[in-house]
Amino acid sequence: VLSAISNLFRINLIPLFIFIGGGCTMSLTYLGRLALRNPDVCWDKKNNPEPWNKLGPNDQYKFYAVNMDYSKLKKDRPDF
Repeated sequence: VLSAISNLFRINLIPLFIFIGGGCTMSLTYLGRLALRNPDVCWDKKNNPEPWNKLGPNDQYKFYAVNMDYSKLKKDRPDF
């Protein structure tokens, strides 16, 4: 047990722990963003059974849009 604890504090392993911890943090942040901001996820099926119908053409829900200006899009779908 003592050798396992002493291995945690070796100088060579510190960058490994930093990068693994950063990767885990970023992946959990992205999963949280998907769960809260994605219109395909429905947490309240009684009040809002189809949340994707309330999105307008100006709403950006993608993580990264390369050459898309959402403010200039016009509505081309009927209201439900």
